[in-house]
Amino acid sequence: MLLGGAAVARPLSAEAQQPTILGIGFLGAASPDSYTPFVGGFLRGLKEAGFTDGENVAIAYRWAEGQYDRLPALAADLVAKQVAVIVATGGLPPSLAARDATKTIPIVFTLGSDPVKFGLVASLNRPGGNVTGVSLFAYLLDAKRVELMHELVPGAKTIGLLANPNNPQSETQFADVEAASRVFGQQVIILKASSDSDIDEAFAVLAQKNVGALLVSADPFFLSRRHQIVGLVASRAIPTMYEWRQFADAGGLMSYGVDLVDAYRQAGVYVAKILKGAKPADLPILQPTKFEFVINLRTVKKTGLEIPAKLLALADEVIE
Repeated sequence: MLLGGAAVARPLSAEAQQPTILGIGFLGAASPDSYTPFVGGFLRGLKEAGFTDGENVAIAYRWAEGQYDRLPALAADLVAKQVAVIVATGGLPPSLAARDATKTIPIVFTLGSDPVKFGLVASLNRPGGNVTGVSLFAYLLDAKRVELMHELVPGAKTIGLLANPNNPQSETQFADVEAASRVFGQQVIILKASSDSDIDEAFAVLAQKNVGALLVSADPFFLSRRHQIVGLVASRAIPTMYEWRQFADAGGLMSYGVDLVDAYRQAGVYVAKILKGAKPADLPILQPTKFEFVINLRTVKKTGLEIPAKLLALADEVIE
């Protein structure tokens, strides 16, 4: 299996000689190296339902490498390949690109935004069209992250929010964080970044604004640049809350969100159902049942912060 760039597991033209092999298009917003564990979860879900890449299914991978403007062309290419299902991963942009590219090929998304609000499905229980998938609840968890951060640094009067302006969900994220922060009398400064250099510049601004804490919003580009972001946070010793545990695993202070690997496994199970004849219109949007609050104690010790006993008691996992 090839995961690099816009690589394809094997040319679908060659698969035409093997009619028993079905084609899946995997449309990713980020880069293959940063999504290896999630692709692994997806493949595990397929295998649970009897499909193995290279045996009875072939996967064509298309990666936007964080350049969301590439997604429409990548989605159109998968449609031209006449794949049986398209998996749109990494947030709202790939889901919208896949939806706009086809009204007939089934689409399974992994999505942190509200799929009803953005017109992907008619309802969560009855999607109604050719689109279904897995909700990551990212857009519903910002208030909880603000609350957890306030427990850690109650004296922070100004907090920063790192957001990607190319993500259609960014304005909603900002509004949600601002509303949640207002409860604690905090001001929010939004830091926009959609490239590596933007991230560096955002942290330069952060140093000038007397920001007491930072939240990193849910975005596949940020996830793919987690080591860069965690390194910049460490150099400035600013308390930071992340959306996904992969940041905490990389040395980030705290994260709160769903189990992403399991969400991708669920997407694999849904793709298998569709390959076996199920219609997306009849498959309700899957919603996560497992949420992870992770604290990295090694990072805590480096920053000199005192973690309240209440936070430690709430943590699902403490990295020591």
